[in-house]
Amino acid sequence: MQKNIRLLKWLNFFWNFRPYNPIIIIYFAQVTGSFANAFLIFSIFSVAISVFEIPTGIYSDTIGRKKTLVLGSGAGVLSIICYALGGSFWVLVVGAIFAGLQESFFSGNNDALLYDTLGETNVQSSFSEHLGKINSVLQLAIGISALIGGLVAGISFKYALWLTAVSQMIAFFISLWIVEPKVHFEKMSGNVFANLKEAFAQFKNNFKLRMLSLSSVLSFGMGEVVNQFMPAFINTVWPVWGLGVAKALGKTCSFFSSRNAGKILKKFSSFKVLMVGTVLSIGTTILAVLFVGVWSPLLIALTSIPYAITAVALVPLMQAEFSDRQRATMGSINSLFGNIFFAIFAYLFGLVADHFGKTGPILITELLSLSVVYLYWRLFKNHKKELLAA
Repeated sequence: MQKNIRLLKWLNFFWNFRPYNPIIIIYFAQVTGSFANAFLIFSIFSVAISVFEIPTGIYSDTIGRKKTLVLGSGAGVLSIICYALGGSFWVLVVGAIFAGLQESFFSGNNDALLYDTLGETNVQSSFSEHLGKINSVLQLAIGISALIGGLVAGISFKYALWLTAVSQMIAFFISLWIVEPKVHFEKMSGNVFANLKEAFAQFKNNFKLRMLSLSSVLSFGMGEVVNQFMPAFINTVWPVWGLGVAKALGKTCSFFSSRNAGKILKKFSSFKVLMVGTVLSIGTTILAVLFVGVWSPLLIALTSIPYAITAVALVPLMQAEFSDRQRATMGSINSLFGNIFFAIFAYLFGLVADHFGKTGPILITELLSLSVVYLYWRLFKNHKKELLAA
């Protein structure tokens, strides 16, 4: 168990050590000629995830977590190589397809791997604590690589991309050392179609799971679009080298909040954390965009504090509703709908950005994100009723 947890921390570090992060939307726009086309690459990435999502989730549940992890790491290496080669829209499309394949391998599998690993010693109750620590390593990697990437991109965008390819290769070799959790194989079912049917039935019959899934889909789709676009907005007030600094500041905040997320969730209800954290994140982003200035990137960085905690709060709530036999498959189904929504929303966002500037689409998206707060409120009210009934 301890070996897997240590390796997962290093894997998350090198997977997320991506120096291209602060400039990727700008790089895509330069290669393709517009923000709409740049977001079309992201949309293709999400469509690819959607196509591969269910098969890879079933693969994880029937074949194994480690094999799924290794294949995903290999796809990640190929993706970054295509991005680094660049040169045309279609080369970026191939890279986006491999990136989508990587994410689909990881989406339902990696949380299930951690959950099953803890299950070997019956300590799933510590899932939030371990997930928070692993996520903190993830945030640290993004922050450090963003700082380096911003400086390297000032010389050449290509250098930032090739440096990312090296980190993905290191992650691939680390993934080979992961140990398959025995708990998973004890619960494995051989009937693929029965697994899939049962997984969809869980969503249909479980109100709490449906609401959690819908909030996850909306939060991911809108939040990730804004996150990918934010460097283009920040570039209006800070130079290119400052994009890495802005990203590093945000991920430093995320590192400390993720690190302490488990402690916070022990003191406060997960639903309260989700509601308050989401409102704080939305409100701070709106202030940063409405009152544009050199301070705007600093305000945006602060949104990482509540965002990182809410990310940790949501996962164990969903894992608790997933069945053991279809854990990765159900995670993949949820990710499937999230990425379909992202693909549609991203392209529409890019069209608005091309025609109406860089602040309007962000403001509209943040206001639409209030719908997620409403869903959390409904879940909170339902949770209180369950406690009273008990």
